[in-house]
Amino acid sequence: MSEPEAVAPTGSGVRVSTLELFFDLVFVFTITQLTETLAEHVTLATLGDVLLMLFVIWWMYSGYAWLTNAVAPTSTTRRTLLLAGMAGFLVMALAVPEAFGAYGWLFGVSYLVVNLVHSALFLQAGPGARTAMRQLAPLNILAALLVLAGGLLPEPYRHLCWVAAPLVQIAAGYLHRIEMHSILAGHFVERHGLVMIVAIGESIVAIGLGFRGVRLDGAAILVAVLGLCVAYYLWWIYFAGDDERSEHVLAGTADPRRRARLALDGWGYAHYVMLLGVVVLAVGIKKTVGHAFEPLHWGEAVALGGGVALYQLGHAGFLRRLGLAGWPHRVVAAAAVLATIPLGHVRAVAQLAAIPVIMAAAAIIEDLPRVRRDGSTAISSFGRTPGS
Repeated sequence: MSEPEAVAPTGSGVRVSTLELFFDLVFVFTITQLTETLAEHVTLATLGDVLLMLFVIWWMYSGYAWLTNAVAPTSTTRRTLLLAGMAGFLVMALAVPEAFGAYGWLFGVSYLVVNLVHSALFLQAGPGARTAMRQLAPLNILAALLVLAGGLLPEPYRHLCWVAAPLVQIAAGYLHRIEMHSILAGHFVERHGLVMIVAIGESIVAIGLGFRGVRLDGAAILVAVLGLCVAYYLWWIYFAGDDERSEHVLAGTADPRRRARLALDGWGYAHYVMLLGVVVLAVGIKKTVGHAFEPLHWGEAVALGGGVALYQLGHAGFLRRLGLAGWPHRVVAAAAVLATIPLGHVRAVAQLAAIPVIMAAAAIIEDLPRVRRDGSTAISSFGRTPGS
């Protein structure tokens, strides 16, 4: 058995295929379904269910990102198996609203299919990845069987199985030889960046669907524009240069175990928090549609501010884990956004307007040290110059 390479290739010549992007579009439908589920019942119980569903779904999406990083979908057999995995994600998404009810069994069966296809495809990877998967695949399938059992059993065993599944997956990240995965940094970072921009875009679509049957007066248009501004700053946080710097960090990490651990912690766990933030934020904005000048219920105001704060904290954790600058700004901005929650309880539009103002101010403040250092770079009206 060959040893892992000393230095990971950057993967700059390996691009994400259109089939992988197609896969991402199917995956993001699960994000839409989770948003709709939480919007229907903005309660702690529903949020807990969404946390569990998003974790197990994201774990396997991330697994497929690692998969195509090692096994390109270049043959008919691989593409057909990837299509089977996509079908599993699609059926899972359809079952999301009743995953803890009548269609729990359907969610569980689909999730098991997703896991089995993932394991089968990884058998075509290099010897190192195959060795890692011989340890990881049984744990992934055990988690899938727990999800399936949760779909078949009554309470309280249903939720016990659902809680056990992500615990098994977290343990799996430590129990298998993670250093045996060879990561192409360029492809890996691009793949996760694409799913994030698609998820942010899908949140706009989900908000737009909330306008069905709503009279398009000045208040409704104001909510739409402010929602777009918030989504823009979600893009700015992720794509205004930190994505490129993170790729350099991943590519330049020589130790295979540390490189793989950075990939799991940064692009796995931290991205989970960011995606959760997108889901919760979309719910909060949907609740302002048609009620811009009315007070939000506390849960809805918390969703509006908490979604943005979760996204910022997730990105702060991402930057800190990779040793990149800027994470304290994210934490401070998250705290400031949470402080807008009482505004939402007075007027929905007041909170929705305050959030992009805070995010714009944070962007400008974050730019100031760089501008003073460079001397020649002007601050754009929207924050940091992309790629700086």
